[in-house]
Amino acid sequence: MRRPRLLAGLAGLALTGGLLAGALPAGAAEPDAAPARTQAAAASYSWKNVRVDGGGFVPGLVFNRTEKNLLYARTDIGGAYRWDQAGSAWVPLLDHIGWDDWGHTGVVSLASDTADPDRVYAAVGTYTNDWDPGTGAVLRSADRGATWQRADLPFKLGGNMPGRGMGERLAVDPHDNRILYLGAPSGNGLWRSTDSGATWAKVTSFTNPGGYQQDPTDTSGYNSDEQGIVWVTFDESTGAGATATKTIYVGVGDKENAVYRSTDAGATWTRLAGQPTGHLAHKGVLDAGNGYLYLAYSDTAGPYDGGKGKVYRYATATGEWKDITPVAEADTYHGFSGLTVDRQHPGTVMVSAYSSWWPDTQLFRTTDSGTTWTRAWDYSAYPTRSNRYTMDVSSVPWLTWGGDPAPPEQAPKLGWMTEALEIDPFDSDRMLYGTGATVYGTTELTRWDTNTNFTIRPMVKGLEETAVLDLVSPPSGAPLISALGDVGGFRHTDLGAVPPMMFTAPNFTSTTSLDYAETKPDVLVRSGHLDGGPRVAFSTDNGAHWFAGQEPAGVTGGGTVAAAADGGRFVWSPEGTAGVHAATGHGTSWTPSAGIPAGAAVESDRVDPKTFYGFHGGTFYASADGGLTFTAKATGLPAKGNVRFKAVPGRKGDIWLAGGAPDAAYGLWHSTDGGATFTKVSGVDQADAVGFGKAAPNASYPALYSSAKIGGVRGIFRSTDAGATWVRVNDDAHQWGWTGATITGDPRVYGRVYVATNGRGIIYGDTSETGGGDGGGTDPGTPPAGACKVAYRITNQWQGGFQADVTVTNTSATAWTGWTLGWTFPAGQTVGQMWNATPAGTGSAVTAKNAGWNGAVAAGGSASFGFTGSWTGSNPVPAVFTLGGATCSAA
Repeated sequence: MRRPRLLAGLAGLALTGGLLAGALPAGAAEPDAAPARTQAAAASYSWKNVRVDGGGFVPGLVFNRTEKNLLYARTDIGGAYRWDQAGSAWVPLLDHIGWDDWGHTGVVSLASDTADPDRVYAAVGTYTNDWDPGTGAVLRSADRGATWQRADLPFKLGGNMPGRGMGERLAVDPHDNRILYLGAPSGNGLWRSTDSGATWAKVTSFTNPGGYQQDPTDTSGYNSDEQGIVWVTFDESTGAGATATKTIYVGVGDKENAVYRSTDAGATWTRLAGQPTGHLAHKGVLDAGNGYLYLAYSDTAGPYDGGKGKVYRYATATGEWKDITPVAEADTYHGFSGLTVDRQHPGTVMVSAYSSWWPDTQLFRTTDSGTTWTRAWDYSAYPTRSNRYTMDVSSVPWLTWGGDPAPPEQAPKLGWMTEALEIDPFDSDRMLYGTGATVYGTTELTRWDTNTNFTIRPMVKGLEETAVLDLVSPPSGAPLISALGDVGGFRHTDLGAVPPMMFTAPNFTSTTSLDYAETKPDVLVRSGHLDGGPRVAFSTDNGAHWFAGQEPAGVTGGGTVAAAADGGRFVWSPEGTAGVHAATGHGTSWTPSAGIPAGAAVESDRVDPKTFYGFHGGTFYASADGGLTFTAKATGLPAKGNVRFKAVPGRKGDIWLAGGAPDAAYGLWHSTDGGATFTKVSGVDQADAVGFGKAAPNASYPALYSSAKIGGVRGIFRSTDAGATWVRVNDDAHQWGWTGATITGDPRVYGRVYVATNGRGIIYGDTSETGGGDGGGTDPGTPPAGACKVAYRITNQWQGGFQADVTVTNTSATAWTGWTLGWTFPAGQTVGQMWNATPAGTGSAVTAKNAGWNGAVAAGGSASFGFTGSWTGSNPVPAVFTLGGATCSAA
């Protein structure tokens, strides 16, 4: 069963800020060092996902009904996507959402405008309780999600709340597309916009706010939130031209009053007479041609539960209700939710048993408007199943979960949490549905009706929805090993390929911590959540195979775990009452550690195999005997909020610590004496994770990476000079919401950084830089000698804006000590933000001076920089580039 997908302490991290102040006791963190120099511009980075393909719940799929192949998907915490038919992949649409607005990565509803297919809307917000400090919003786009505008709402929305598979709560009038409706949770009622989503007002004539609560006794506000208005459906047959549609149906979270209708374009509303009671209407899908409103009911809001359900058909002209439930009530042990009509053959309807966990989900299909039904699978002779379909998961093989269950279960499963179910309105053979882990689909659906086997495959490429809890990049073996929520984690031998299988033996529901032995990288340890345990596991072949360890009494969850530099010892701080323990060997027995409190975070020194570190409540701890005893070291460190720390490979006692809280200490600290003292890095306003990668060329200290706020700017930052200066390596188009769980560089590839997200999977960035080093350089105004060549490339373009990369090559026989490149835009374009160079000039006349670290260019060498700019009308490439008064040739 999938839990609410919230990282521990996320709500407390999202909007934090503050600095350490006041006198410090002996042994505490030292005062600030000299201020760090910061460069807030982005370096020349390209960003991709480490491929997993899926890994999270997809509660909504939305086809546009007037343009073929225009399809959107919404996720509970990982943003929204548009289908790219040519590439057979999903394109992420909300990567621009930043740290402060992390809640807007949860999408509770999507709407695609049938009158103007370029327009798409997303209702965003992750939690309606205090886990999310922000309010909800409706995002609107006029270019299919390439760019967005935002209308903030005076209430919260819950993309990761109970009931998130119901809907769609957001709908566009198919005739007057200036009109939209939004069903709100938490007693906030029905809302309407009459200006294409720019402003919103409550529909005061709609008086039932939908008071159903999943669990009224839940004091957290999660399961006790009121479901509210859960779907809106227009009857397109009651409108014409640009006149507002007259008849609108609304589903309400109310078991006695679930469906309402307006016949006067939303002016007044009436409860539909004769409707069934005792269940919630998860979906309401209209076949306007035949005059039928189909409704899928469940006794709970989902997406995990539901023990009974019904399917009804309502005749819109006569008011007749007909029970068309595919199975007898005595045989239902699940609710119904996924619901779709074949628009090419409207009498064909499909519905899902979304909460049928065992032995599998079920899909039902009728071709006569619900008079008779067939199933995706039946029992031939229990427990043997007869399937109408074949599952082909060769493109995402981990979907078997490594299982070989006894019948009637099968691996892979047909699915679970199947609340999104859609038949392509232009193609009766194409059907997609969402599960708790992926998007499945077929292009052979009509074979169902001739009892011919059809194939179901994952249709999820590009949609990355894992929540990342820990990452390591060892110096040998696989370049990356991940600890993930819900799917455990993977050994990534090829960043561009789907791993064959997640960690098994044991298969944690979520892996919370991961470490490798620095001098023996084939030795790994991981800890995580698993009902009944064991909750710690070991590998001696770089994560290819695992075996379970023993665990002390009192363990309830994974906590944090650390491996000694030589792989001979381990320290584990699990959740529960067990406290910190140490072991030699591979966890066959554990010894309680003395001198360190339960719940402390633990790490190992990357040089000395007997040295381990811990942190809890503002105090740093160290052990010199393999974790058996710890001694308190520095104090005065952040005592509130989440804190993460790591020791530097190859440097004994070198430690970096990040974290804090808004009303106390918050930032980045550095120790070079094993944690006896720490120096706060001045200029780093906030920091939440820190990691290390390969040193820059001509540098000896590893590159540092941090998810941080520096110079007032939130982003992913890199330092190549031990924290003296920092450069932002992401940009405003690549922010991914909350990125505070973990971060690491790659010890084998300079500039590569792996970024953890909470729902957008593992992001990695590579740089096109050829330089690096510890800073310095010569006067950037020094003119170069000799000839030059320039490559100017537009890497991304959108309405009114673009991004470009420029590479200047020294084609002379003499080294440059600095350079200044100039050009004039031919169509009035202007530069916005520039990175790895300093812009100057006015209007369309531009000069770019080298940064401090890339001014020296050897004969035959090159330097690169990039920028964003704006344009109107057209965006041609500049014709002439000059450097030091000489004209450069084009590359």
